[in-house]
Amino acid sequence: MVSSLSSFHLLKSGTDSNARAGELLTPHAVVPTPVFIPVGSQATVKTLTPEELSDIGISMVLANTYHLYLRPGISVIEKMGGLHRFMAWNGAILTDSGGYQLFSLAPLSRVSDEGVVFRSHIDGSQHFITPELAIQFQETLGADIIMVLDECPASDISFERVQMAMKRTHEWAARCQKAHQRSNQALYAIVQGGVFAELRRKSAQYLTSLGFSGYAIGGLSIGEPKEVTLAMVEETVALLPEDKPRYLMGVGSPEDIIEAVSRGIDVFDSALPTRVARNGALFSRRGRVNISNSVYSRMEKPLDPECQCYTCRSFSAAYLHHLFRCDELLAYRLATIHNLSFISNLMHEVRAAILNNTFNSFRDNFLTGYKPTNEQVRLEQKQKWFKARRRIE
Repeated sequence: MVSSLSSFHLLKSGTDSNARAGELLTPHAVVPTPVFIPVGSQATVKTLTPEELSDIGISMVLANTYHLYLRPGISVIEKMGGLHRFMAWNGAILTDSGGYQLFSLAPLSRVSDEGVVFRSHIDGSQHFITPELAIQFQETLGADIIMVLDECPASDISFERVQMAMKRTHEWAARCQKAHQRSNQALYAIVQGGVFAELRRKSAQYLTSLGFSGYAIGGLSIGEPKEVTLAMVEETVALLPEDKPRYLMGVGSPEDIIEAVSRGIDVFDSALPTRVARNGALFSRRGRVNISNSVYSRMEKPLDPECQCYTCRSFSAAYLHHLFRCDELLAYRLATIHNLSFISNLMHEVRAAILNNTFNSFRDNFLTGYKPTNEQVRLEQKQKWFKARRRIE
């Protein structure tokens, strides 16, 4: 049953691993966990309609306060009846406060204890956001789950600078909690601390003492090696409450999701599945494939004959190859449908395995057959993306 409040119900935990199954109870949907949330920063998951998302099995999407503040404006969405009505989405919505965007556009922003002064990446206009305003904006948007404003440090800066960002994140979290008024919205804190286990532990201990509705792990998957990411997840999860949802921000690769679920994570979000889809990279049980490769030019079968998504039910791999080679817009839609369907189905299988006490064998079988992207290539691509973002003036 959909709840008038946002809460979490843990159904299964720690039988054959640290993996957990539960439900996020929100005013707009009951969201089974573990769950992957597609990113729709500007009130749309790129190329897809809300109906298509529902058909895929998506029950929650993420929208971004930073982007919606700049365009079309918080007041415009308020006049339209709130974010759900504005984007014609009946499911649950989580809004990010925009801290990550301010990190990725670092040359355009200046952080102080009071808040963040930044220039719009659209027109260069100057703006100032405080923790209190971040909460006010998200309450006005009407999301089911909202996030505190945090400072996300880069992965390669000193212990002292990361510690400073962590302390500021803690101060802002307390201010956000004090400013939060809507009882039908869950407010999640964000654990920071970079790649330093000591700081991760301090952050988790402090934020859990404040008693938030849920806890996110931020500042990871931003250029550090995967083994470091997973080590920081383990350090953090060990100190988070058993009865509250655990949200790993910015992780969307199938193999990373499986590994993080095994360490006790409930919620994920990332633009990766939709972004790589638009570049012709499609998920399969054997790993990511590039549909533009010539091997698919005459392939009469679907890309994944076992997949039941609309794309694989209806079209051959050769047709998808043709669409991408011709830069047809339909290519992006069909690839996005496939990738989100793959992730959605994977989450259903993961949850079923947890409930059936077979998660460990499921994890091992999946990871044995799935070939991840080369780690060095992945890190280089991530750094290239960050550098491109930070060149914006």
